[in-house]
Amino acid sequence: MGYTNSIGKYQLIRTIGEGMFAKVKLAVNTDNGQYVAIKIIDKQMVVKRNLMYQVKREIRTMKLLNHPNIVKIHEVIGTKTKIYMVMDYVPGGQLSDKMLYVKRFDERKARKHFQLLIDAVDYCHSRGVYHRDLKPENLLLDRNENLKVSDFGLSVLRKPGDLLSTACGSPSYVAPELITNKGYEGAAVDIWSCGVILFELLAGFLPFDDRSLVNLYLKRITLQEIIEDKWFQTDYEPAVHFECDEDTNLDDVHASLGSIEENETQTKPSNTPSFINAFQLIAMSQDLDLSGLFEVQNYEKQKITLGSKHTIHKTIEKIEAAARDVSLSVERKNNSKLKIHPELKMSRSFFNLSAEVIEVAPTHCVIEISKSDGELGLYREFCKSLSSMLTEESGVSTENQAAKEVIVNSKNMYQTEGSLGSVEIL
Repeated sequence: MGYTNSIGKYQLIRTIGEGMFAKVKLAVNTDNGQYVAIKIIDKQMVVKRNLMYQVKREIRTMKLLNHPNIVKIHEVIGTKTKIYMVMDYVPGGQLSDKMLYVKRFDERKARKHFQLLIDAVDYCHSRGVYHRDLKPENLLLDRNENLKVSDFGLSVLRKPGDLLSTACGSPSYVAPELITNKGYEGAAVDIWSCGVILFELLAGFLPFDDRSLVNLYLKRITLQEIIEDKWFQTDYEPAVHFECDEDTNLDDVHASLGSIEENETQTKPSNTPSFINAFQLIAMSQDLDLSGLFEVQNYEKQKITLGSKHTIHKTIEKIEAAARDVSLSVERKNNSKLKIHPELKMSRSFFNLSAEVIEVAPTHCVIEISKSDGELGLYREFCKSLSSMLTEESGVSTENQAAKEVIVNSKNMYQTEGSLGSVEIL
């Protein structure tokens, strides 16, 4: 085997890996005859793609780590055009390559790989290093099939408990909280990735996988999908459920509380329309910012508040019309509260909404709509229908409608940035 080139005391032998702006070559240390892997990075490409900070971070991080299950960096050599990172040579290659023909490992082997992975990750976390891109492609095997963690290009150094914000990693292995555009804990996302890897080692396939990023991040099964599954349907007899009556007699509860309630002022519900004062109205806006009352609705929420420039009785008529528009019926509980449910009730399509109309002024009302059961799609259709009806006759444009959403419970909005592109899933 002839040597093709050299850098310092290292003779380069052959290319064993290649990326967009770097190559990994097998080399030999002429001082002691040991084999090493040298990552050769093109400086021009790094500067052009604004990745110099990432390269520096990878080098700095790897210099901090010295563990038998982590690829060690021995030295860094720089020239005018190249950066040479001299690292351990791990002859067994990537764990992902072995999985291509092994498909899945037996429990003993999978557990051994997982134990070595956890040891390495625990060591990293104890030194404030969070990998953030753990996957089989970044796990190497030595001659004895001992696992070694590599590629710390997306790693970060933080104090335990510090929240991170950069969305990065590989879609199939990334934790949900990392792509919600909110703060996340580095340790938690690494642990999630370890769990996905263990699943893949044992099962031979990924728990979440799809060609489309949008579809991938939507792979969270719903209860309706579970119910409709063929396996679930076998010998399935749905239970008969009953609605809870809002007027349930609570005399026994009050009696059991005894003297406790005697010291409290009891206010009986009135059949007259509810009113809201200015302080309550201000409190409904986020951080006392009244501009929140003029935001466009997002019907992904489980509870929203809409504005109506109609009398309370006209507003209730609008609610009833919007319900009929999507095949729902309305049951009035009193002059301000309503229950909304399907016209034809079936056990598989149980749906329950409640609405309360609060009078702010003679021709201004606030409508609070809450969903406790049922499909989000039908809830969204009803809200959009009602919003349209409230807007049409009031002469207010959709963009400037005096309406505000109160976020009580919402489904996750997944968003990825940086290396994963920018994807927002509704």
